[in-house]
Amino acid sequence: MERAEALPAVRSRVPQKRGLGVKKQRYVFVYTCLLLPLLFFVSIRILPILYSFNVGFREWDMLSEEKPFVGLDNYAALFQDEVFLQALKNTLVYVLAGVPGQVAAGLAVALLLQRIGRLRGLFRTIYFIPYVTSVVAVSWVFRWMLMKNGVVNGILLSLGLGPQLFLGSPSQAIYLVIAAMIWQGVGFQMLIFLTGLEGIPRLYYDAAAIDGAGAWKRFVHITLPLLNPVIVFSVVIGSIDYLQSFTQVLNMTSGGPLNSTVSLVLYIYNLAFKHFNMGQAAAATVVLFALILILSLLQLKVLSKKIEY
Repeated sequence: MERAEALPAVRSRVPQKRGLGVKKQRYVFVYTCLLLPLLFFVSIRILPILYSFNVGFREWDMLSEEKPFVGLDNYAALFQDEVFLQALKNTLVYVLAGVPGQVAAGLAVALLLQRIGRLRGLFRTIYFIPYVTSVVAVSWVFRWMLMKNGVVNGILLSLGLGPQLFLGSPSQAIYLVIAAMIWQGVGFQMLIFLTGLEGIPRLYYDAAAIDGAGAWKRFVHITLPLLNPVIVFSVVIGSIDYLQSFTQVLNMTSGGPLNSTVSLVLYIYNLAFKHFNMGQAAAATVVLFALILILSLLQLKVLSKKIEY
């Protein structure tokens, strides 16, 4: 009996190993899940950007082990290149013409879809299908339609009008590329604006209608102010997309005619993989990165404003 009573006392003096508590295990799991995507993002985004800064300051010959430091020579050469200056100008045209057009078209479609009660899902799907369609396929369809003997010129001839050069015209081509980009991106903007419109309380519209406000005043004083966060998001995302215009330009015009549609990304692609001038290509990439950063911060500063409910 005495030996049996002594056993619990002995066991109580033996230190027991304890694992992590439930709360600590949860934190370990959460931080592990956050760390893996962060490492992936840093490895494929941040490190290449930093590496581009290094390449932009060197005379980078892929066949030579020596890559001497040249300072700002690559940047100076860029701004003396007429094609680069034209690409910079064209890229700003893509943003200034494409972003407002795409945002306005997406908002208009969203407002129309909000007013219909039946078949809303069908129309939403129809408008969203171009966004998930291959960009290359859409670009070539537009290119085929706008050919000299294409569908659009055929319609013009049937109406008694003369044919147009379209993608062969230095003054028309860039706006037709922008039109194709707007058409394909409307579905994405529509979906964002529909989500924003559904989040606006209906009682604001009812109160404004009781006060005698018409449809236009309700749109200006209720819809637009309360959609401001959505508009800011759409403008910033759209600007980044148009600043990186590449696939549509490459497949519809290849940057022509006379470099009238060449974008910064297409210019970088040609410089790096056709002329193998990696130093200037990296410098142009840094310029594009700075342009995207400055425009995004400027838009967030100008467009963001406090909304009082």
